[in-house]
Amino acid sequence: MRFKGLDLNLLVALDALMTQRSLTAAASSVNLSQPAMSAAVSRLRCYFGDDLFVMRGREFVPTARAMELAEPVREALAHIQLSIISRDVFQPEKSNRRFRVCLSDFMTLVYFRDVIKRVAHEAPSVSFELLFPDDEPGELLRRGDADFLILPELLLSDTYPKAPLFEERFVCVGCPTNKQLTQRLSLDKYMSMGHVTVRFGRARRPSIEEFFLLELGLKRREDIILPTFELIPSMLSRTNRIATIPSRLAMYFAGVAPLRIIEVPLPLSTFTEAIQWPAQHNGDPASIWLRELLLNEAKNQKIVGRSSV
Repeated sequence: MRFKGLDLNLLVALDALMTQRSLTAAASSVNLSQPAMSAAVSRLRCYFGDDLFVMRGREFVPTARAMELAEPVREALAHIQLSIISRDVFQPEKSNRRFRVCLSDFMTLVYFRDVIKRVAHEAPSVSFELLFPDDEPGELLRRGDADFLILPELLLSDTYPKAPLFEERFVCVGCPTNKQLTQRLSLDKYMSMGHVTVRFGRARRPSIEEFFLLELGLKRREDIILPTFELIPSMLSRTNRIATIPSRLAMYFAGVAPLRIIEVPLPLSTFTEAIQWPAQHNGDPASIWLRELLLNEAKNQKIVGRSSV
């Protein structure tokens, strides 16, 4: 079908190429042969009067013109999908929708597992694919690889809509046998002790408390760097190491393993966990349903007060 001289099928090919950055992978994703995808590229170049993609090794690198087209093309295709193709009223109890959600294991343990339990009751055939935080989480939304991001709000971009879930603060934790971890831990002692920290993705981005420490001009001694929060208790056990983690996570860990929890001896800022989703999903009934459920479940989160030894 042509619209003002443009074969609209070419927009599907362009979106696939922008997402996959590979001719073979893009062709496979839209069920085209590689020669058919090559022909689509030639027709796109002819219509737009631009190369659109240049080869760099085996990767298709988009030109500036292709980058300009990427977002409006994706939004147009998403609008067609949500407004024209998927016209049925969303019925959670009958849906077999799979949602892809990017979040840390911290939020999985203290928050999202309750979401999963609730969804299992209200929509038993709805499923989830959970993704660890990426080096550029916003790219997951842009490429359509995630339906929601659940991350600290200050790590989310202003490009996509978002909503706050709940506020969190930090506490210091260690093994109960750690005699250096006293209730009145001094800042000097805190900074001199060996810390267990977490970093994410290929770029090894630090967890959120590191940003606040750097703002205060502080650099702690990192004894062990882990890829996930859930490994922290085992790295603290029977050692003098400490970790600085969100209070809800500390309370969760304390329920499954011996742990001493004290206040951090410096004024680390609180932070807000939030959700973010693609703008083109604003009118998607399934996305709206899960979004409201996520916000409602956040209201059930207990406020974690001051901790003590």
